[in-house]
Amino acid sequence: MSNAVGPLEPGKAPGEQVDEFVDVANLGAQYVLRAFGPRVRAGGRLVVVASSLGTLGQLPEELWGRFDGVSLEDVEKVVEEWRAAVHDGTAAELGWPEWVNVPSKVAQVAAVRAVAAERREKDLREDTLVASVCPGLVDTRASRPWFDDFSEAKSPQDAVQPIVDLLLADHVDPALYGELIRDGKVVEWKPSTPR
Repeated sequence: MSNAVGPLEPGKAPGEQVDEFVDVANLGAQYVLRAFGPRVRAGGRLVVVASSLGTLGQLPEELWGRFDGVSLEDVEKVVEEWRAAVHDGTAAELGWPEWVNVPSKVAQVAAVRAVAAERREKDLREDTLVASVCPGLVDTRASRPWFDDFSEAKSPQDAVQPIVDLLLADHVDPALYGELIRDGKVVEWKPSTPR
């Protein structure tokens, strides 16, 4: 399981934060997928903790093709192009959201989807799962600066239970394979109605 996040601070310029955040969240997930993907045994589970912010609907529609139906190498390239655009000040004019968490999470989910697309048939035959998961809003040190209302937030213990259930399930549900999963259900990757 890959679950790491770099620090983000409200009010701090994206260019000052993007490198550490991408190095931890994106490169970390990509390295885990590359290193452990080939080593996952039949019946194993390869899961990246992401966010429901990691869906195409969080981005302008003109950016969707950069992440949809692409390879892991393509995702890695887009992440580096986006990071460079943040640094040179062109990210906004290229349509990227200012909050670096959003493109980062979309890239995490896209990386998982890319790896899963290559492995799907064999993995399902062998009851192996590759997926990303969203624990939902959890009251943690990382989320505190960004949200005011934690009345609906889960405790870490409550947030992890559906993930543990997924990991320990007797069989892989093909409908969940390669998807972003929250509380046992697929989070829509591409909105049925563009925004």
